[in-house]
Amino acid sequence: MTAPFLHLDGVGVRFGERTILHDIHLGFVPGTLTALVGPNGAGKSTLLAVASGDVPADAGSVILHDQPIAHWKAMALARERAVMPQDHAVRFAFTVEEVVAMGRLPHPADALRDAALVEQALGQAEMAGLRAREVQTLSGGEAARATFARVLTQDTPLLLLDEPTAALDLRHQERTLKAVRQLADAGACVIVVLHDLNLAAGYADRIVLLEQGRVAADGTPDQVLTREHIERVYQQPVVVLRHPQRDVPLVVVT
Repeated sequence: MTAPFLHLDGVGVRFGERTILHDIHLGFVPGTLTALVGPNGAGKSTLLAVASGDVPADAGSVILHDQPIAHWKAMALARERAVMPQDHAVRFAFTVEEVVAMGRLPHPADALRDAALVEQALGQAEMAGLRAREVQTLSGGEAARATFARVLTQDTPLLLLDEPTAALDLRHQERTLKAVRQLADAGACVIVVLHDLNLAAGYADRIVLLEQGRVAADGTPDQVLTREHIERVYQQPVVVLRHPQRDVPLVVVT
């Protein structure tokens, strides 16, 4: 069995008097795509932020490569993990290409490799035609794709993506998740927050279902996306069918 690349051991997080995460034990291994799902307020984004080292845990530990994530220096950490936040706003008038190229800043300068990775990422995100646009003029979906391209350019073994498809149209939702699926298949460890259970079923190896800051279910899409789990956690009647082409669960609201 492959050893976890990233391990959360008894993680708890409090904001004021409110406990957001309760005693989370999760390990993530290379070559996998894990989807974090659950209702609003379940703790998905907080869990991702703790896993990335951006939010400190109040209890337990987050271990990356056998070292507490809090002990990593910023530049070294940026070479190990890339983060796509929900907020894609850029406060200055950078062009799309400049923002995407920022993904190379943690790495030693290599003009040819840097240019090749920027070009590849612009193509994967379908942003090459907008490379000269100022990011402040982009639509929400275009801004999300520019941020995703920056994450791809960072070229790290660990990717943490917070609702990367939320602002995207159908085509770009599929393209984004196909791209991260390919990265996982090539050996990356990918953790992605998703609201769409059918996207999670279609692309993830593993789904972690969160409920009020606790892990309600953890396993394959077939193990987690059951009618019983979904109706209990989401308080919404559903029917779970089989996708006619992908042979994965298909969740239909009733």
